[in-house]
Amino acid sequence: MTKSSRSLADEACPCGSGLPYARCCAPLHAGVPAAHAEALMRSRYSAYVLGRVDYLLASWDAATRPSAAELTLDPATRWLGLKIVRHEADGDEALVEFVARSRSGGASAQRLHEISRFVRREGRWFYVDGTFPQA
Repeated sequence: MTKSSRSLADEACPCGSGLPYARCCAPLHAGVPAAHAEALMRSRYSAYVLGRVDYLLASWDAATRPSAAELTLDPATRWLGLKIVRHEADGDEALVEFVARSRSGGASAQRLHEISRFVRREGRWFYVDGTFPQA
C-alpha cells in the first residue's frame, strides 16, 4: 500500500531535497512539467518510493518506455535515499548521475549507481535510459 499524497503534503519529499513533498515532487506528479532533468530525476525517484507506476511511465520517453506489464515495483523494496552526483544539460538533452539506495526484505542495502539520459520534447523532460558506471 502506498502513502496518499494528502498524508505526504507536509512531510519531507522522498527525493531528499529538504522541501516538503507538496512543494517539491507532488506538483510534478500532478502534471506540472519539470524545470530541468534533475527535477524530473528526483520526481521519478519519489515515484518509485510512492509506487507511482503511472508517473514513471508518463515521464519515460516513448521510444524506450516499457509496457505497464513490464514495469512492476516490488512492494518489499524500501528506498533509503537519493544522492545526485552530477547534472549536465546541453540544450534539449541532459545527463543526471545519481546513486539510489534501497533494501528489499531482510537483505543488505543495495546501491543503484546510474547515469541517466533525458530529453526535452515540447517543453517537457523525459527519461530515456541509463548506463551503470564501472565500479
